[in-house]
Amino acid sequence: MKCVFLIFFMNLLPLYAGKSLRRDGTYPKKFEDIKNEIAGYTDIAKAIIDLAVHGKAQNRSYERLAVFADTIGPRLSGMKNLDAAIKYMFSALREDGLENVHLEPVKVPHWERGEEFAMMLEPRNHSIAILGLGSSVGTPPEGITAEVIVVASFDELHKRAQEAKGKIVVYNEPFISYGETVRYRSQGAVEAAKVGAVASLIRSIASFSIHSPHTGWQNYQPGVPQIPTACITVEDAEMMSRMSLRGIKIIVHLKMGAKTYPDAPSFNTVAEIVGSKYPEQIVLVSGHLDSWDVGQGAMDDGGGAFISWEALSLIKDLGLHPKRTLRLVLWTGEEQGGIGAEQYYQLHKENISNFDIVMESDEGTFQPSGLGFTGSAKAREIVKEIMTLLQPINVTDVYDNADGTDIDYWMRDGVPGASLRDDLSKYFWFHHSQGDTMTVQDPNQMNLCAAVWTVVSYVIADMEEMLPRK
Repeated sequence: MKCVFLIFFMNLLPLYAGKSLRRDGTYPKKFEDIKNEIAGYTDIAKAIIDLAVHGKAQNRSYERLAVFADTIGPRLSGMKNLDAAIKYMFSALREDGLENVHLEPVKVPHWERGEEFAMMLEPRNHSIAILGLGSSVGTPPEGITAEVIVVASFDELHKRAQEAKGKIVVYNEPFISYGETVRYRSQGAVEAAKVGAVASLIRSIASFSIHSPHTGWQNYQPGVPQIPTACITVEDAEMMSRMSLRGIKIIVHLKMGAKTYPDAPSFNTVAEIVGSKYPEQIVLVSGHLDSWDVGQGAMDDGGGAFISWEALSLIKDLGLHPKRTLRLVLWTGEEQGGIGAEQYYQLHKENISNFDIVMESDEGTFQPSGLGFTGSAKAREIVKEIMTLLQPINVTDVYDNADGTDIDYWMRDGVPGASLRDDLSKYFWFHHSQGDTMTVQDPNQMNLCAAVWTVVSYVIADMEEMLPRK
């Protein structure tokens, strides 16, 4: 009898080779079963959309953000404004009735720009609008007065290295895309210092300008002299380029009071809806609470932070109890390269197998078109099915690769990731500038973004199985 049973069991093995057991001891569902399971969320998805776009929660994320942005203002790492923002959100999340609201301490960079200005002295007096770049050193107290050399690329700078010594390098690099052009902001000072320049001024990384400089973080390199660096407007960079091409000598006086202080204490802000069946498993939704020290940080990343909060609020309002824990994280120190997120990852990575998906919204909350997704082919097919639930608002596309400085740490280790995709046509008009205010936000578009974020996060959190990994 034992032999008969053994033969029967061995014949079954090929059917289940390479498959993993679920928690209840059964095997993963077939995709057709998963499609049917997702279709069962049609009514819930419609209820979420109706509440966010047409119902009592209409415009709530916008209105919450407006009060926050108008009250707190810009929130650079190390600033008292960021401390005030974190305290504000801690209280607001508790008042909203969310669970496990708490702060997780982190250390963040503390840089302040101080007083700064630039003046063209030759061929005429002209005030140059500047914004010092993050981590830049300041000038001597008397400032720097030097002749300008204008270049359009690093290649041109290297070819004209002998001319650059002792001068201020002005980069008039054309905007191709943010990803490609931002290297001039991050590496411009280092490359200029390598050829003996005394300072660098970088054309703002912006696709459109109305005489507005755009700031951002930059990086020095060990063994290379640290020189002051700032962004200037597209208009001034192009004007100096035209002057230079005519053979006109340009002299600029630059004064920057920038200083770097010891790392400052800060916090990642966390709130949850605890899972009803698998509370240890996590669906993470997020945006970053810090911003630059100009404008209001309404677009970058107030919108992403507040639709992430809104996702939990909508689920709570509807009385829904997902099987997994839905965790909101409002990151700190993102603008310096995901400082808070890295420390969160180090603290929680031992539980990485329990993270179902990590989601980050950090590219605006304009008219949404779908999701960027990073994960296995099987997980992508499941996400595509989930996106069909958003047909009522015509937001169903799934794009290659999720973007998000704060979730990269998890995605590199195989956790599926998602980012909101929306209309970026005007995003870099305002990015890291005084123009990043509530004026660029649209309540109707934020409603749609919140609906997308909520439907996706809730369905993934409530499905019986976690998303398959590679």
